[in-house]
Amino acid sequence: MLQAIAPNLWHLQHEFTVFGIKVSTRMTVVRFEDGRLWLHSPVPLSQPVREQLTSLGTVAFIVAPSKTHHLFAGDAARAFPGAALYGARGLARKRPDLVGLNAIGPAIDPAWAHELEQVFIDGLPVCHESAWYHKASRTLILTDVCQWWTSEAGMVGRAYAMLTGVSSRLGVPRTVRRAIRDRDAFAASARAILAWPFERVVVAHDAIVDKDAHAAVERAFAGLAGGP
Repeated sequence: MLQAIAPNLWHLQHEFTVFGIKVSTRMTVVRFEDGRLWLHSPVPLSQPVREQLTSLGTVAFIVAPSKTHHLFAGDAARAFPGAALYGARGLARKRPDLVGLNAIGPAIDPAWAHELEQVFIDGLPVCHESAWYHKASRTLILTDVCQWWTSEAGMVGRAYAMLTGVSSRLGVPRTVRRAIRDRDAFAASARAILAWPFERVVVAHDAIVDKDAHAAVERAFAGLAGGP
């Protein structure tokens, strides 16, 4: 079931196995002041979770925030057919089955600009990920660009987390670092994210950092954010 993080902010984790590695991923749910719900990076939704979401508000937006986090977006859209479906730039070509998909643009959508701020993480075309800042809870919401594997991942998962540099603290995984194609563009995006006054960071894999969160992201981006 959904677990509360802060007022009007919840999460739900989902575990699965990829190439023998136990992976934990997360959906984040934001409730706007008018009661509408914004689902970031959907995971499988059981009937009890669907009922819980309905009890919290009206699911109005379903967001596949990158080209790598989209597997369950279609299922969520079918569960809540009245919601608008959004996806990362380029996802429509990868998932033509996601009917009615709205591309996430470089600027914040007016439909949620009063609640959220957005930075498109440039220079990382494999993901086309966007970062989000929930203003009311002062929370940074990320997908893959920063990770900290804190869940029990088994021996293989622990070894993978150590190899990618995300086993002991929040970091930009080595896999993501190697995927950066434009370091200047990525640095500009990192600086824009660090300009937000967030006090908490929620990432898909799989930590929630609510102590010295801004400093943790600064350390994660060290060497990648560049100068002003």
